[in-house]
Amino acid sequence: MPTVAAFAARIEQIAAVYPYLVYERDGAIGGYAYAHALRERQAFGWAAELSIYLAPTAQGRGVGTVLYRCLLALLEKQGLRRLYGCVTLPNARSERLHDRLGFARVGVWQDVGWKKGGWHDVGWYEKHIGGTQAARPVCPLPQMEHRAVQECLRRYSEMLDMEE
Repeated sequence: MPTVAAFAARIEQIAAVYPYLVYERDGAIGGYAYAHALRERQAFGWAAELSIYLAPTAQGRGVGTVLYRCLLALLEKQGLRRLYGCVTLPNARSERLHDRLGFARVGVWQDVGWKKGGWHDVGWYEKHIGGTQAARPVCPLPQMEHRAVQECLRRYSEMLDMEE
């Protein structure tokens, strides 16, 4: 488990380009969702891997769906084209989340993830966004129009308020 300082540094590095969304309720963090580079080479600059974590108290209440929808909306505004979710299997909730949001299962890496004392398969999910027009440079989140980002965050925050 990373230290608080290491976790903060990771968030800062990711947020220099991609959204890092945090769900907070009653002063406690209930979950987070973020995107990060799929690969380091420039040719992969329009693709990102998504990650989500929900505390047990936030699971099964629609929080993950809202966080992921907000993340998808921001990434599309940034100009990304391909998004990937990596799910340690079995994980029915995460698999349903990706299916519900239009991701297609594109492969399984066998026995590649060590978790909870054993080897697990990892499923890969892909979602195409941004249409078929020529790629434009991806806009790092801090350089995006502030008002557009705030409007997106407000809209999805209201959805979370309705879930509670």
